[in-house]
Amino acid sequence: MSIEVKVPVLPESVTDATVATWYKQPGDFVRRDENLVDLETDKVVLEVPAPADGVLKSIEVDSGETVEANAILAFVEEGEIPAEEKKESVAPQNKPTETAPAATPAAQTIGAVNTGSASPSASRIMHEEGIDASQVQGSGRGGRITKPDVMQVANMPMEERVPMSRLRQRIAERMIDAQSTAAMLTSFNEVDLKAVMDIRRKYKEEFIQKHGIKLGLMSFFVKAATEALRKFPIINASIEGTDVVYHSQQNIGIAVATERGLVVPVLRNTATMSLADVDVAIRDYAVAANAGKLAMDDLQGGTFTITNGGSFGSLMSTPILNMPQSAILGMHTIKERPVVIDGEIVARPMMFLALTYDHRIIDGKDAVLFLVAIKEALEDPSRMLLNL
Repeated sequence: MSIEVKVPVLPESVTDATVATWYKQPGDFVRRDENLVDLETDKVVLEVPAPADGVLKSIEVDSGETVEANAILAFVEEGEIPAEEKKESVAPQNKPTETAPAATPAAQTIGAVNTGSASPSASRIMHEEGIDASQVQGSGRGGRITKPDVMQVANMPMEERVPMSRLRQRIAERMIDAQSTAAMLTSFNEVDLKAVMDIRRKYKEEFIQKHGIKLGLMSFFVKAATEALRKFPIINASIEGTDVVYHSQQNIGIAVATERGLVVPVLRNTATMSLADVDVAIRDYAVAANAGKLAMDDLQGGTFTITNGGSFGSLMSTPILNMPQSAILGMHTIKERPVVIDGEIVARPMMFLALTYDHRIIDGKDAVLFLVAIKEALEDPSRMLLNL
């Protein structure tokens, strides 16, 4: 019996999705609940599982096409999976395969190419051009062979035109929206992180033993920002029409870079979270983001954002607002720099901070004092414990 594979009910405010990656080809055996295809929306990636054991009979919608809720994606012919296929399915599943309207013999036999760690498109070109993986130097993460790596070996034209992903299109729209709507201004300060680094060093092992996670740097910034937002609620506010909306909770978004683009999952009510709570939540969000497992709810409700360009080596930058929020804090790389302490020149781990804010509702005075509050909290962390 043929069973329809349909687009699931889409999250609220999402009207359609783009078929991103098929993990099976027609004729492949599938197991019930095995992911068949990824659907990309403006914010998250949705997985569509197989409805039953059997064979993927046909694919009705190719990668790159737009679909709405309940649209038919494919048909699965229900049936028992041969024993040998069950054994093979124990191996890691869901390595993506690129689909075309009709599977070519080359595409059907691509799995026979012993390419090691290579992207599907790279594997296809190696098969078609007769290139062995040993001839290609992988430039991807962990030495993964990418399509450009193979194209270079095959002396193929390096220019390639590909459509922007739904997530990248949404990012572009939001950046243009921020630039054209808000009166953005950026203020800078610098912070001496010696006290924070000393705490992390002193309690490193004890913290791991108790909480099962390393004491991170970002958690200190989240707690410092939370206290500063409580002191300066206008930084935590947003504009709706001609109204200023003051938010009672500090819901801080943490910018996470993924292969698909930047996403900003939200830590809710950070005033109630401990350092360990923040570290665990950020770790879980990062894992989910890179696996495409974030839910729509994870990305909504933020009132303030922190982005850490320093993790990539940025010394200073001017972050763009995450609309409709009115401010965003930019962290940067930590550099040992000479500073004057009690009349003496000493080397300290220094970081530049940047606060971009919407000047329509936030005055420069409040923005500067907010940054100073964060600086003071980080340079003397005991102030956060004493609520000073």
